[in-house]
Amino acid sequence: MGAVRPRLARAAAAAGPRVARLATTTKPQLTRATRTWQYTAGAATAGLALAAGAVTAAGPWDSSGQRTAERDRAAAWGATGGADHGRGPAGREPGAAPSAASVLTGLGAGTTVRAAPDAPDGRALDRVLEPFLKNPALGPRRSVSVVDLTTGKRLYGVGGGTPLTPASTTKIATAVAALSALGPDHRLTTRTALEPDTGELVLVGGGDPTLTARKKTGGHASLRTLAARTAAALTERGLRKITLSYDTTLYAGPELHPIGVNDNLAPVTPLMLDEARTDDSTRGPAPRVPEPAADAARRFGDLLKDHGIKTTPPGPSRATGRAEPVAAVSSPPLATLVERMLTNSDNDIAEALARHTAVAAGERADLAGAGDAVRARLDRLGLPVDGADIKDGSGLDRSGRLTADLLTALLVTAADPGRPALRPALTGLPVAGFTGTLTGRYEDGAAGFVRAKTGTLRGVNALAGTVVDRDGRVLAFAFMASGTTDPGAAQEALDKAATALASCGCG
Repeated sequence: MGAVRPRLARAAAAAGPRVARLATTTKPQLTRATRTWQYTAGAATAGLALAAGAVTAAGPWDSSGQRTAERDRAAAWGATGGADHGRGPAGREPGAAPSAASVLTGLGAGTTVRAAPDAPDGRALDRVLEPFLKNPALGPRRSVSVVDLTTGKRLYGVGGGTPLTPASTTKIATAVAALSALGPDHRLTTRTALEPDTGELVLVGGGDPTLTARKKTGGHASLRTLAARTAAALTERGLRKITLSYDTTLYAGPELHPIGVNDNLAPVTPLMLDEARTDDSTRGPAPRVPEPAADAARRFGDLLKDHGIKTTPPGPSRATGRAEPVAAVSSPPLATLVERMLTNSDNDIAEALARHTAVAAGERADLAGAGDAVRARLDRLGLPVDGADIKDGSGLDRSGRLTADLLTALLVTAADPGRPALRPALTGLPVAGFTGTLTGRYEDGAAGFVRAKTGTLRGVNALAGTVVDRDGRVLAFAFMASGTTDPGAAQEALDKAATALASCGCG
């Protein structure tokens, strides 16, 4: 079984008390009695460790050791974002994914890793994967790549360099590009500025789609806080009545995505509240406000009024270089936003991060500029971008193209110990059977051992992520299919292919 298996056993022992508690608390929610403590311990050790030493403790873990996105996902069931990502099974509440902090400690994260078992043999992988990847439901066009995550060595590929529609697996590219361009600690700031000559107060959008007006913020930047700070600053200046306007000039071009009005995505603007949702949802499809920036400015005016500041009805404007800063609030770190984007397949965050990648590059922050900036950033990282045509940050544009070779290269790069800033592109991936868009999948398969980003559009199915095989080797994989005829059967075929990798002792 190789040298990794003993390390995994020691890690499971180190994680024992925490995993045992998780197994107890989630047992009523699980659908099969076979998810015993031992199975959960194995999932925690192998699936959430990602790599035996290749992925270190540098990822954004909160104080309890539970990934923030996973904790949020376990706390409240909701729909998952992205095109055609449906709600989970009726009445099914997801369980929390096992903590990874103690597992990483057990693996000796940050230390030298001993020799891993031999990489799987390509011919053996072909025998394992072929029955699933040749399923007619996957249609006529496929792009497949399997890579050793630790070494980057390509182990298996079928049309790996063929560009196909990636759907939401595009978000992996967006994540890596944004983290590379901005850094994991970067925050998106919404601010107010006062024009000294006119007394106009400008609400300046900073491109934070998670800015919230809700009383419970969930850690996001609060419009209520911004209003309170702004009102206090204006009162100190002796101002009790102001002209209110709002500035959305951070982005350029049309606000409407090429898919048009769609519940999966709000108009793309740097000023919005709660992703412009018209209900209390925090993820998944929902009707959106048609003019998010104007709506946010009106609600800001109402909040100022609550603090004794009277305003005019807000209109669009632009803060000048002479404007005096008044107050500001900032989003969670970019690492947290990336994790939420990937776990929930959040299209609004994806489009925002693509625009910010363009801003960081000094490019025009419109749809085309964002796609070009993401591709250019990946090229700078030395990734195989030939054939890639990135049309947006979310993958909702059907004309976008990526290759399976590029997707696996992105995952290998994110696992590079020399690039810890990119780690959220791995830690944000949904955990099979536990979180995000994989919550209701793999219940009879490789739950906990597969972490992957889904991609689903009409006639398109894709899956890209990491898997721990039976020998403890961590693999990166990308399965892309275009022209799929039965979305349910196609999804099942890809899930079975990933499960086959997890059960393979092909070294």
